[in-house]
Amino acid sequence: MAIHRPVADNRLAVIQKKAKIGKIDGGKIFVSTINEIIRIRTGKQGNQAL
Repeated sequence: MAIHRPVADNRLAVIQKKAKIGKIDGGKIFVSTINEIIRIRTGKQGNQAL
C-alpha cells in the first residue's frame, strides 16, 4: 500500500484501530519512504503515477 505523506498518519491510525485483534501475531505495519514511482503503462512518474 502506498499512501501520500499528508494523509499517512491518519490512515495508519485507522488501520491500527480496525486491525487490532489483541493477540500475538496480530500483524505489523512497516512504514518506509518511496523515492520514486513509475507507472509502467503510461510512463507517468511521481504523484501522477499514483
